[in-house]
Amino acid sequence: MNAVEIEGVRQHYDSLTVLHDLSLCLGEGEVLGLFGHNGAGKTTTMKLILGLLQPSEGQVRVLGCSPNDPQVRRTLGYLPENVTFYPQLSGRETLRHFARLKGAALTQVDELLEQVGLAEAMNRRVKTYSKGMRQRLGLAQALLGAPRLLLLDEPTVGLDPIATQDLYQLVDRLRQQGTSIILCSHVLPGVEAHINRAAILAHGRLQAVGSLASLREEAGLPAVIRASGLKQSAQLLQRWHAAGHEARSVGVDGVEVVAINGHKLGLLRQLLGEGEAQDIDIHQPSLEDLYRYYMERAGIVPGAEGRA
Repeated sequence: MNAVEIEGVRQHYDSLTVLHDLSLCLGEGEVLGLFGHNGAGKTTTMKLILGLLQPSEGQVRVLGCSPNDPQVRRTLGYLPENVTFYPQLSGRETLRHFARLKGAALTQVDELLEQVGLAEAMNRRVKTYSKGMRQRLGLAQALLGAPRLLLLDEPTVGLDPIATQDLYQLVDRLRQQGTSIILCSHVLPGVEAHINRAAILAHGRLQAVGSLASLREEAGLPAVIRASGLKQSAQLLQRWHAAGHEARSVGVDGVEVVAINGHKLGLLRQLLGEGEAQDIDIHQPSLEDLYRYYMERAGIVPGAEGRA
């Protein structure tokens, strides 16, 4: 059974359509990265999964049931982009309040606060917390009750690099324990190592979905091969240019060549055949490269995005 199934969903706000025939699924124990420009429909998709919106057309199923099913709601965790708590309560009081609302065990509270790095600040009032600390408290709130499905909307907002890495390590552990996760983020470089698949939205339409390997193949973006320690680098460049490859010198004894799909292995064999390369690096198209490709294909103009 999939954790989330969205089938043929269209979402209207009066005369404005913000989702067009969206079909998307999330497997159990899978991390799906949901990406798109401002106004692409990410937040609307999250609200549909949470049962905060009813689809204008189509169907949304969460853990095999309606998102509005009380049993389903108790198995969900949600971290919104902007978290707000009662400023006069302490972190511990806040988390105990949400535990009661969710019907989660109060014994989880101190453990979760320690897990997100707030053990020493748990008795301080939330109004004294920094933005990053409030974000950590929001994450602890989302983890109450050991949710089977976790929705994270811009979870690294306000977090320093160490806290960001801690969060992604937590995501990895939760995935290994079978938790299904949907993660939205505009900070793409830190995400790609921690997701199973990426779904890219633009103008309310699903532009692409799949593993990074499958998206690289579909997009046809080239890899870049860099080699250093080549005594005959000039001759090698001449041969590559003659063969129609895009290549250039890097440093004194290095070369860099763009490897279009189908040419990577041949170029690698040629480099290895030189017998002199001290080091070879292969730079695959990143998630950021893929995102830019699909945004440009969808005709997205930077700064011209709406909101949804």
